[in-house]
Amino acid sequence: MQQQELEELMAQSAKDAVATSQDTFNVVLDYSADSVALVDDLLLAFIDRYKDQALEDNAVFTLCNIYGAYVGEVIRSLMGGQWRYDVSDPEAPFVVLDLGEYSYAFAGICYERLVNDSQVSVKAYFDQALANNTQ
Repeated sequence: MQQQELEELMAQSAKDAVATSQDTFNVVLDYSADSVALVDDLLLAFIDRYKDQALEDNAVFTLCNIYGAYVGEVIRSLMGGQWRYDVSDPEAPFVVLDLGEYSYAFAGICYERLVNDSQVSVKAYFDQALANNTQ
């Protein structure tokens, strides 16, 4: 995947998160740092509303990728960074945001909250990313 294609894909995925949040829950995501806290609530709201359907493979993949893209695009608007398609494991490629000396798997942290542990916080991960790059 070419870099420009990846950048466009992630920007469009973030827009999909904004539209889905508005259409499904009447929640406005405005690309602000404060709006990232809403992602934590939205991920759990999908489980509340759609129960087991929200945890089907296709739904999990879509939700984690669009909300991960949204969080990454918020970081990019604040601090820059570049999306990277990581194929180090060809069986399970993934997208990370490279910022400074760190790489952030925003879709992965969304997955953790949605599937494994509802106490995991996307906002806390986001805040740590900000702190790592402002010191």
